[in-house]
Amino acid sequence: MSAPRDRDDDRDGSERERRSWREIDRMRDGTGGTRERGPRSAAEQARADAASRAHRKQLDRMFATAKGGAEGQRLAKAMRDAHGTPVLADACRAYRDAVGPPEELAHISLFLDSGDPELVLAGLEALRSGLEAGALEPTPGIRTQLRLLAQDRDDDVADAAEALLERF
Repeated sequence: MSAPRDRDDDRDGSERERRSWREIDRMRDGTGGTRERGPRSAAEQARADAASRAHRKQLDRMFATAKGGAEGQRLAKAMRDAHGTPVLADACRAYRDAVGPPEELAHISLFLDSGDPELVLAGLEALRSGLEAGALEPTPGIRTQLRLLAQDRDDDVADAAEALLERF
């Protein structure tokens, strides 16, 4: 019985050179692993262009500087850090005074949790505006917040929350 052979050895006993994935691809299709598509129909090209524009727009939204620049980011972080504490209303007020009403759903949610009727109403108005503009999509969490606010002691808050709930 002979000794087991090493996988790197060829049949004649010499070591073989290992190929890279690029070389293997090049051998398979002769293109070096890059495949170019043929000409597209006008409809396919239009769909591809629309998808590309939508993807770039989504990426731009993801990497765009937050509202208010560095100061807005700092104040938004302060709101997130204050969530669940008695100073949340102060953090929301500082954000509103420096940056304006919230536009992101997460920031609107913080305004709705602030407990200050003035800030809650500002958050409800921002939510209404965002929904009408199609910039926001209501989440189950926001719906739950609205249901709770519809039972608020402050009649203005309760009415505004009920009006938003009816729109969904």
